[in-house]
Amino acid sequence: MKSFLKYTLATIVGILITGLLFFIIFFSAMGTIVSKGDEPAEIKSNSLLRMELSHMIMDRSPKDPFANFDFRTFEPTTTLGLNDILANIEKAGKDDDIEGIYLDLSVIPAGMATIEEIRNALIDFRENGKFIIGYADNFTQTTYYLASVANKIYMNPAGLVMMTGLSSEMMFFKEGLDKLGVEPQIIRHGKFKSAIEPFTRNEMSDENRHQINAYVSTLWNHMAEEISEHREISQDTLNMLVDNLILNNAEAAVKYGLIDGLKYKDEVLEELKDSSEVDEDPRFVGMKKYNRVPEIKDYEGLARDKIAVVYATGTVMMGEGQEGTIGSERISRAIREARKDSTIKAIVFRVNSGGGSALASEVIWRELKLAQQEKPVVASFGDVAASGGYYIAAPADTIMASPNTLTGSIGVFGMFFNARELMNDKLGIHVDVVKSHSYSDLGNPFRPLTEREKEAARGWIEDTYDDFVQHVADGRNMATEEVDEIAQGRVWSGVDARRINLIDMYGGLQKSVDVAAEMAELDQYRTVGLPRLKDPFQQFLKGLSGDVRTKVLKQTLGNEARYYLNLKEALKMEGIQARIPYKIEVY
Repeated sequence: MKSFLKYTLATIVGILITGLLFFIIFFSAMGTIVSKGDEPAEIKSNSLLRMELSHMIMDRSPKDPFANFDFRTFEPTTTLGLNDILANIEKAGKDDDIEGIYLDLSVIPAGMATIEEIRNALIDFRENGKFIIGYADNFTQTTYYLASVANKIYMNPAGLVMMTGLSSEMMFFKEGLDKLGVEPQIIRHGKFKSAIEPFTRNEMSDENRHQINAYVSTLWNHMAEEISEHREISQDTLNMLVDNLILNNAEAAVKYGLIDGLKYKDEVLEELKDSSEVDEDPRFVGMKKYNRVPEIKDYEGLARDKIAVVYATGTVMMGEGQEGTIGSERISRAIREARKDSTIKAIVFRVNSGGGSALASEVIWRELKLAQQEKPVVASFGDVAASGGYYIAAPADTIMASPNTLTGSIGVFGMFFNARELMNDKLGIHVDVVKSHSYSDLGNPFRPLTEREKEAARGWIEDTYDDFVQHVADGRNMATEEVDEIAQGRVWSGVDARRINLIDMYGGLQKSVDVAAEMAELDQYRTVGLPRLKDPFQQFLKGLSGDVRTKVLKQTLGNEARYYLNLKEALKMEGIQARIPYKIEVY
């Protein structure tokens, strides 16, 4: 007995010591991540900024230690947001120690509008008389689009330029739900409100196919026009190459002018050494290190006046939410803080969302409307600002987007799941209920809606749609009939959105800040990001709640994780929703 107790005690002590060592190592890694940003960086003359953009690009850099940790290698990383990338490129353009930029490209896991913003920043960089050289072993369409603004583009002799045109993919669940015995009961307003189609069909409707074809064609035409301008290739030639899969080897890419030459990386590095006029290897400065170089200001001192950039990214939902979601309480509080702060002279509302809860959208809309009545408000749209994402931005004085932003989708739907067949017939589980009134169990997932309940839900949908249309009409100075004509749940590209008055002008995040400064008549100012990010330790504790599982999934499965996440997101879509087809991926 004594030996058993000794063995048990030793085991417990061993587990405690192992756990303690694990947490010491883990927190040391977290400390390394946090302390990285505190070390100033010194840049030598004749340096080159090396841009490698293989990480997921969010609108702003996270402080979440889990976002800055690779669970495959158990090593700390640093994730730069779009705000940092754009700031680094602008800073490098003014930095006498930076001679040029080396685009070291592989895959860029970012949306089209995000890439457009980075690309435009590179164009501005070249206007400072500096050079850009791009290189990749293989070019995807997005990496090539980014590289097309470079002075020279090189590729591995065994590589390919994968230019095949754009496509948009949707996943459909109807047959699977039928087999499970789950019936989605849907009420919608908007003939294009295709977010419900994955639950009611096995393929796209004609209306949905029409709208997708329209914006995919518009996105491609914009991309082709930009490539044509910077590479001096006619759009007709480019379309011919893509339509016939002629770019099926590296030599073809050189022959038709997409690539300037075929080189191995060591040969490119040798050219970069010569271009930067150094005797030794090129003096590369990584984006993460350059992020620690102080900003080059055009004025002395710290400006008192500020422009608040309020970041709204992810699904719109009721409650607090977290970084990566648009919680009505969290985002409303940030807008209210910006409105009441007398040192904040203008607000840029950065939206990257396909929508979500209609009620949460209304809560945020109200706060932005109040802010707009007191100070200039500019809405800046990222990759997507549609449905609820457009709803919350409707009061802005000026709305800006990229030509390849997806927006609009002014429509509403409600969805209720009936799992009676699954529970009764397939699982043998039955549910009974006692009610004080006829409809006390409205929304019960174990029975279908009655006709009276459907009628009531239809009334809620129509009222919400009318509110949505009225908000857009008020914000855009349009008649409600005009808005209804372009609404109906239809998704538009930024190009078409400008034509039909859903946006005012093209421009990314930095240009939106410039416009806000001009509206507020500011010469000297600084920007502040809201909602304020929690400190890394708070983020760590929050991550333990389960969000880390999603990060591990994304790191493990990569792009294929979207199928699981799409289904997970779909199952949350009960109640009244203002959102686009919950995920639209354009390749």
